[in-house]
Amino acid sequence: MIEADVAVVGAGAAGLSLAHRLSGHVTGTRTPTVVLVNAPAGPLRPPPRTWCFWESGGGPFDAAVRKDWRRLRVRPPAGPPIEDGIAPLRYKMIRSDDFETLIGHDLERSPNVRRVEAIVRSVDETPGGARVRMFLPDGRRETLGARWVFDSRPLGSLPAARTTLLQHFHGWFVRTSRPVFDVATADLMDFRTPQPADGLSFGYVLPTGRHEALVEYTEFSPRLRTANSYDEAVRHYVDDVLRLGDTEIVATETGVIPMTDAPIPRRVGASVFRIGAAGGATRPSTGYTFAGLQRQTRAVAAALRQGRTPVPPAAHSARARAMDAVLLRALDSGRVDGPALFSRLFARVPMRRLLCFLDGRTSLLEDLSIGLHTPVGPMLRSAAELPGLPRRPFD
Repeated sequence: MIEADVAVVGAGAAGLSLAHRLSGHVTGTRTPTVVLVNAPAGPLRPPPRTWCFWESGGGPFDAAVRKDWRRLRVRPPAGPPIEDGIAPLRYKMIRSDDFETLIGHDLERSPNVRRVEAIVRSVDETPGGARVRMFLPDGRRETLGARWVFDSRPLGSLPAARTTLLQHFHGWFVRTSRPVFDVATADLMDFRTPQPADGLSFGYVLPTGRHEALVEYTEFSPRLRTANSYDEAVRHYVDDVLRLGDTEIVATETGVIPMTDAPIPRRVGASVFRIGAAGGATRPSTGYTFAGLQRQTRAVAAALRQGRTPVPPAAHSARARAMDAVLLRALDSGRVDGPALFSRLFARVPMRRLLCFLDGRTSLLEDLSIGLHTPVGPMLRSAAELPGLPRRPFD
């Protein structure tokens, strides 16, 4: 049996971030031994994907940042685009394989972190800790005993919620024959896409060069599309909306992010916790996760080094989650027109302030002032009905 102070299950953004924060020696604090369990190559390991976040100036992961932007643009369904600078913030794009490489180099040199490839069968509580039971790549069974276990694997099912929408997207990394992209500006939401009967859709363009960009089609809606229709939606956006001309598809990415007001438990046992998206790090109203899981893993690492019980904190405040619940209900009920709502917000509120709002770094008065730029009547009706709505499983 393998023994460690800390077991981290899953080596995605959350698992790698926590292991990285616990690696190495820190003077004056306790350095726990850590085992990071990653699934072997195969269906249980997700394909490369893109994470975006914003922060002021430089950050600890800048060596893995593929590109950053200091100007953002939103395109309403009709009319001129809305464009604004976000200084001192930068909107940053990281590819998961670049992040894994950067963190992996540090972990290889760490005296207290060990990496294990295995398929986890179960995580079981034991007196004073927990055991992770797993299969090694050669089929042998192995057990990892730890005082604390942090599980970042995706949830098997979502907890019951009053409202659950899905953010589902399909993107192409493209290369064009003409220099068509503005490398200084990222298109955050382009509502010139055909709108679904339920929910909303938009395009998303992250230019990495004059000829290269990630171009995505995204929907917020209760149900997924058929498989072929995602490529059709991106093709329509590329050809008929953006009019990019001759385009080569270099790579693709697809994802589904739940947007839910369900309370997601972070502690599932005396010694077992969930982190990352599985621990509620995703912002329900936007789907952004990377910044939230960094706050979460930073707090967990500090607690472990100080000998405190390392319960992961909520990545987003109660006030932020309450506002998100109202927005999700307003969108799901059809009371508000999504493209009109977001276009109005970005037209009337500076983009830097909106990004701070989405990160939970605005005051109550600032939140109220932003709320006044939404359709107040429909939002208040949505808020008033939430307490009486039952929480139902998502199917």
